[in-house]
Amino acid sequence: MSTSVDNAAPSAPDFDDSARLDGASKWRIYSVLAVIVLFTEISPMQYVMVAAALRQIAPTFPSQGANINWAIIVFGVIGAAVSPLIGKLSDIWGKKKMFLVCGVLFLIGTALCAVTSNWGLFLLGRGLEATAIATTVVSYGLIRDLMPRRLVPVGLGIASTGLGVSALIGPLIGGYITDHYSWRGLFWFLFIFTLIMIPLLILVVPETKLRTPQRLDLLGVLLLGAGATLTLIYLDKGQDWGWLKPTTLAWLIGGLALLALFPLVEMRARQPIMDMKLLFTPRVSVVLFIALLGSLMIGVQSYGPSYMIQSPAASEVVAQAKAAAYDQVKTQALAQAQAQAEAQARAALPPGVTLPPGSVHVPEEAVLAQLSPDMVQVRLDPGYTYGEGFSLMKFATHVTLAQSLIAMLFGFLGGLWIRRIGGRLPLVTALVVFVGTAAAYAMLDHGWVTLTLIGAVTGIGFAMYYASTPNLIVEAVPAEQQGISAGMLGVMQAMGAGIGIAVATAFLNANPVRAEVTVTGQPSVTQDVPLLFADRGYELSFYFVAATSVIALIGAVIMKSGRTPATGGTAF
Repeated sequence: MSTSVDNAAPSAPDFDDSARLDGASKWRIYSVLAVIVLFTEISPMQYVMVAAALRQIAPTFPSQGANINWAIIVFGVIGAAVSPLIGKLSDIWGKKKMFLVCGVLFLIGTALCAVTSNWGLFLLGRGLEATAIATTVVSYGLIRDLMPRRLVPVGLGIASTGLGVSALIGPLIGGYITDHYSWRGLFWFLFIFTLIMIPLLILVVPETKLRTPQRLDLLGVLLLGAGATLTLIYLDKGQDWGWLKPTTLAWLIGGLALLALFPLVEMRARQPIMDMKLLFTPRVSVVLFIALLGSLMIGVQSYGPSYMIQSPAASEVVAQAKAAAYDQVKTQALAQAQAQAEAQARAALPPGVTLPPGSVHVPEEAVLAQLSPDMVQVRLDPGYTYGEGFSLMKFATHVTLAQSLIAMLFGFLGGLWIRRIGGRLPLVTALVVFVGTAAAYAMLDHGWVTLTLIGAVTGIGFAMYYASTPNLIVEAVPAEQQGISAGMLGVMQAMGAGIGIAVATAFLNANPVRAEVTVTGQPSVTQDVPLLFADRGYELSFYFVAATSVIALIGAVIMKSGRTPATGGTAF
């Protein structure tokens, strides 16, 4: 890789003062790597658990409807806002220290989510948990600083897909807890897991010695975080508020204005949060652009299939609606018969004599004999084809297991491949998979077998995507800019996933499932079926992320960086 003037960043010192484990035993090296990776799995593990358990969480907050997705969106929004802050602080104060800060904040947020039934407090807890996103960002710098150079690409590949806790154990444990206890148990499990990992991190992982002596640019952090938040709120609430209403557009315009202001302010700052010349060099900016667009697919895929498969079948919804309507018909018929009998009895009494309470009895059998379930007809408009009614445990064992195993395998293989040829071709491969699987989700049937097979192929794309993007950033920036550069990558990935879910939420809200209930002799009544959405909403969501993945693919094909074997950052 060229280190000419376009790098826009100073070269690394001639000596390596990062506390690299070059002379350590294999046991020591792999123990450090394992603890780093396990700690970073806190974020994807909670994401897998909470995204899959939204149907179980939703009844606790019945007024939210499709906005229950903000349990996921807020994680991405806050994660995008804090990732550059924590990444920069890791450059200034130390990466291990910021790991521990993220862990403590995650503990507080997890405990809050576990005990509250207030939607605002639940979102506050999710926001505190979102700091865990930055552990992935910081881990890239730790791996670059601590691992022997030859193991950095492989270590980043392993960190991208984890050691199986989030991908395999997470869904299985999450399924067991929700099936046998309550969704709150998910958060208590995450609390205990984090509580165990914090002392392990303290004891096993050394602190890197690299520091960037400068003051923190809080204005840059605020511009970036606020701009991302306002933009995501517009995308999520635009359907409800009206996309083109001035009061709605104000959120979008304000968000985009703050994001546009960010680089202008940073270029004038004495100590910017990130070197803007470095940020806008193609080897960095193109990767960040691709990461933003590629992550839209990740957000929609992590939410859509799990929600679809755990939804009840349409026939079950019709049967439940019919039973509920028939029960109402029976109640009304009995009440009417009782009222008529009491009126007749009062008419037969002499003047001045009152009817004692309970003196008139209407035989229910006689009334119900005149009724029939056929009096009630229920039709879904529009219908839907995707519901399987899986429990979370069944979803984990039947659907996510294959995707998780494949992602783990290809994450490791992707690291080896990147060490041999560079990150560009694996990234191209990932985006080709994203385009194909997003189109397949939209076009093929929505049975669980089909969704499982598509998800298994998607696992290859996930592994290659998460293995290649951090390696490309490591190869593109000097060590003293590693934390903030990885933070910007985290921003793009969190923003992309959040935008994907926000756009999907808008499509789903625009395509509700309605039940038309007709009772003989009465006018039809139409009402939305809670927490169910037409096939069209999901299909539009996947067509949208297929299109964004095509744009990302074009960027990966033409990008100039990542065409030579990865070096672990020795270019700087």
